Amino acid sequence: MKRRIGLRLLGGLLAGVLVLLALDRLFPVPPAPLYSPVVTAADGTVLHAFLNPTQKWRLKTELREITPALRSTIIAKEDRFFRFHFGINPFSIIQAAGRNLFGGGRTTGASTITMQVARLLEPKERTVGNKLVEMARAVQLEAHYSKAEILQLYLNLVPYGGNVEGVKSAALLYFQQPPDYLSLAQTVTLAIIPNRPRGLVLGRDNAAVLAERNRWLRRFGQQGLFPARDVADALLEPLDVERHAAPALAPHLARRLVRTQPGRAIIRTTLQRAKQSQAEDLTRNYVRRLYALGISNAAVLVVNNRTREVEAYVGSADFRDALHQGQNDGVQAVRSPGSTLKPFLYALAMDQGLLTPKQLLPDVPTNFQGYRPENFDKHCSGEVTVERALAFSLNIPAVRTLAQLGVPTFTGKLRGAGFKTVGRNAPRLGLSTILGGCGATLEELTNLYVTLANSGSSAPLRFQISNEELVMKNAAASSKIRKQKQFRESITNSQLLITNSNKTQLVSPAAAFLTTDILAQLTRPDLPVGYENSMRLPKIAWKTGTSYGRRDAWSIGYNRDYTIGVWVGNFSGQGAPALTGSDVATPLLFDLFNALAYNSPNNWFQPPASLDFRLVCAESGLPPGENCPNQLMDYFLPGTSASRRCQHQKEVLVSADGRYAYCRACAPATGYRRELYPNLLPEVLAYKETQHLPYRALPPHNPACQLVRGGADRAPTITSPLAGTEYVLSRGEKQLLLLSCTTNNEVRQVYWYVNDEFLQAAAATERVFFRPGPGHLKISCADDHGRNTDVRVTVSEL
Repeated sequence: MKRRIGLRLLGGLLAGVLVLLALDRLFPVPPAPLYSPVVTAADGTVLHAFLNPTQKWRLKTELREITPALRSTIIAKEDRFFRFHFGINPFSIIQAAGRNLFGGGRTTGASTITMQVARLLEPKERTVGNKLVEMARAVQLEAHYSKAEILQLYLNLVPYGGNVEGVKSAALLYFQQPPDYLSLAQTVTLAIIPNRPRGLVLGRDNAAVLAERNRWLRRFGQQGLFPARDVADALLEPLDVERHAAPALAPHLARRLVRTQPGRAIIRTTLQRAKQSQAEDLTRNYVRRLYALGISNAAVLVVNNRTREVEAYVGSADFRDALHQGQNDGVQAVRSPGSTLKPFLYALAMDQGLLTPKQLLPDVPTNFQGYRPENFDKHCSGEVTVERALAFSLNIPAVRTLAQLGVPTFTGKLRGAGFKTVGRNAPRLGLSTILGGCGATLEELTNLYVTLANSGSSAPLRFQISNEELVMKNAAASSKIRKQKQFRESITNSQLLITNSNKTQLVSPAAAFLTTDILAQLTRPDLPVGYENSMRLPKIAWKTGTSYGRRDAWSIGYNRDYTIGVWVGNFSGQGAPALTGSDVATPLLFDLFNALAYNSPNNWFQPPASLDFRLVCAESGLPPGENCPNQLMDYFLPGTSASRRCQHQKEVLVSADGRYAYCRACAPATGYRRELYPNLLPEVLAYKETQHLPYRALPPHNPACQLVRGGADRAPTITSPLAGTEYVLSRGEKQLLLLSCTTNNEVRQVYWYVNDEFLQAAAATERVFFRPGPGHLKISCADDHGRNTDVRVTVSEL
């Protein structure tokens, strides 16, 4: 009999459990409330908050933000037995029923905190039936959530009047502090308002709120909830509050992250609140001074080189400035990078063994298969060292270096560095890429310089704190252990581990150091006026850039600790005469370094072990040859840098009177002497001739020499027209075709032929124009040594 009763009881219990599970499945727990997206700084403080989808301020209060004082106040005021009941308090219900039936005191609903959460999750009219549903929901909530989570839900949903819900929303909007930073008096203030959100409105009914707050403080003191001393101090605290605007720092990054992570209540960024605020203020105030110059906006990115974390992100000078399109994000905007890619090009060329810092490059007008770049100042220097070409941002040497390196190699490396637009357009990009003929963002360019600061190692920038780091930071914050330094080091190591997981070596440490060493030089034209001997000049390596039409001004700099990228311009794309990197972008860069990184350790980059020194000829930058009396020291990459010897001078046999030069075949037995002459490149020789620059010219060749001299490798090079090109000329405008060539420096005269018919003789450096007829043309050029070159082109007329 007992066994049968036990089985029936057990069966009934199981049936009841099954019924409850079925009801739980049929009527699931209400979904979590829709929170206001919040973007926080690295220290957890709120940078930016948004209204939730129902247009309410409902910021999520985290468990760690619920202080013991807040927890004790809410439980003592709302539900003393919260920790012990299962969602409903039977004794309170019986007591409330007696009061409501027999009029023994004020009418009450005996709602527990859990029941209030159920009502807040599913607002309904207050009826007996809905009260029963509320009680059932409370039991269900107790089965699904812990007590701490239920209290958290309550604190996230309680009303504070208007569209303000939740303790964190009220704390930030009225006290401008998160809940865990509130005083006892402020905590009690927020605890008493939810019962009367319309009658106790902060900022409007401060006197009534103060009286009610003090009444509850005295009651808590009498109950011994808080020490008497704390209560006495809280009673003396004034209450003079008003509603403030929600935090609105880093608006561009906040919107970017919220847009890519919809539904996420809290997004933790790597931004440093103080740095972000300073960067925004400096940028806004600086751009205001540029309005008169027709310049209306700027963007700034500050990156910690060690962790690659973005610590300040300024998308525009003023997000609220609709007139100047302030809501555009200049950090992500694709713009012409100007000359900012040149350092990376030279670093790659050094890694390929093509260049070393003291090596000379031609800086003369050059036709690169139809592309004729010019230097920014329209002047050429003949020949310049690599370090001068980079420090002075010369265009022609950069294009020549890119032609030698290869555009596909360069764009492939940029794609590996995260340049998305370059990656998409790579097949269509040419030599103009190095002068800004491509698209890049401030984010991509800044990270490229972070790569140089990190010895050529590339990895994506980091905008958010990972869950692993957050766990470690919370552990460090809550730990009782005194060795906080060890915790900080462990956090930094975890950050480096995350960064290193995606690391790529784009350039060698040696090439990165040599590039940095050049960019740190102060003898350069892009140093802003007034900074030569200024204390405001930070110790950094930096590079400026100006896009075509002066539409974009760039300045990106770095030291051991930080890299800062600056873009200045107009989102409309309109150019301005004053819009250059050195004039308007670099001063802001220096201001940012002086404000944000003023306490950085005064250490600088050290040359890696893979670098070494060698003697080079001062006239060419190459290892000395037989005729190199002037030598100097230069860095080089052992096993990589070119080892060919300098031949900047060549030995020539000349007649005794110096009038003629002899080749080996026609030199007489006696009556000549050996002399050294400059062995200039043909294009450099042509430039010196056209500019009438002094140089030691080679005497003309012996006219009595009857031997056909030279070979195809010494024949003239036709630079215009280009072989295989179709030229479309206007018949009405009577357009002419240019003939030009480069020759060895012993050539004095050349002879032009069209379709094997003689056209005219000209000096070796002379530009010849003629009017061609339509059809296929064979253009021939012969020099005074009998060497000949042909090209074929097609001419059409419109």
